[in-house]
Amino acid sequence: MIFDIRSWRGLAVVCAAALASAPLPTQACSRFVYLGDDGHVITARSMDWKYDIGTNLYILPRGIARSGEAGPNSFRWTAKYGSVVATGYDVSTTDGANEAGLVANVLWLTESEYPKFEKGSKPGLTIAAWAQYILDSFPTVEAAVAELRKESFTIVTDNVPGQNKLTTLHLSLSDATGDSAIIEYIDGKQVIHHGRQYQVMTNSPTYDQQLALNAYWQSIGGTAVLPGTNRAADRFARASFYVNAIPKAGDPNRMLASVFGVIRNVSVPLGISSPDQPEISSTRWRTVFDHKRKLYFFESATTPNTFWVDLNKVDFTKETGRIRRLDLGADQANVFSGDVASKFIEAPAFRFQGI
Repeated sequence: MIFDIRSWRGLAVVCAAALASAPLPTQACSRFVYLGDDGHVITARSMDWKYDIGTNLYILPRGIARSGEAGPNSFRWTAKYGSVVATGYDVSTTDGANEAGLVANVLWLTESEYPKFEKGSKPGLTIAAWAQYILDSFPTVEAAVAELRKESFTIVTDNVPGQNKLTTLHLSLSDATGDSAIIEYIDGKQVIHHGRQYQVMTNSPTYDQQLALNAYWQSIGGTAVLPGTNRAADRFARASFYVNAIPKAGDPNRMLASVFGVIRNVSVPLGISSPDQPEISSTRWRTVFDHKRKLYFFESATTPNTFWVDLNKVDFTKETGRIRRLDLGADQANVFSGDVASKFIEAPAFRFQGI
């Protein structure tokens, strides 16, 4: 197959413009939203890291009082919605869905720079609870974005547990209507991309530059050529093409199977890692949420089974609901199958990492 050299020169120009103001290293997590017919919306994400991040699943009912874990001047709220979440090191919410069908995912973004948290500033919210605050508080992306634009808190971050590496993340939201939002902090300022068109998010460079890079690949067309590396921009291009190329109608389970095929396509095989950049590494696990049926799927890279939680069967009430935990084991190697809602056991709440 022959390609016009001008196309490749065009890519070089786009890449140069995008990378001129962004670090070259890329991080390896991916998220996308599938928009099917008849209201079938599915969100999928992969979690990539060199080390086991101690992930377990929790059922969290309504009514839990939260602290932003930023000292005396902490942001505080009470959970209005129950949720099912996947933790990182059992000190943060990295992924999850609430009973209203809202999904929140945090992915790595090296370029993140948060406002300074100083005495007399806005209340602080630990980055470890950023996604949980959203899941606790809002039924839709639109409602969450409207509140986030008020900037009522300051994100406070610290090192990744056990590593001399500052936690730098961006946040993606999606809901049952197919609405989507990407929230980043660039140069100390909040930047929000809101709309159904923001289906895909990976990592570096910043989101506006990712969109510019992806525009090039869209002009070529995925049936001609797609980039194949584990770089964030390449995974963004593949996810963007495939999520819109797979069938949009048919049996819901077939749609789900197609979505799993896409998130596996943008995953990184187990055993691949970068010694000095643990975030450019193997896929540890994947989650897929069927917004219409409220099914939260979890797939570990170390076991052959995919299992799920049917949120319709979970008691999220403040009065009778309980915090419950599903222990996934080291490297998420405990084997489960089918609907595991009944396998969660009552457990104490995990505490968000703070300052």
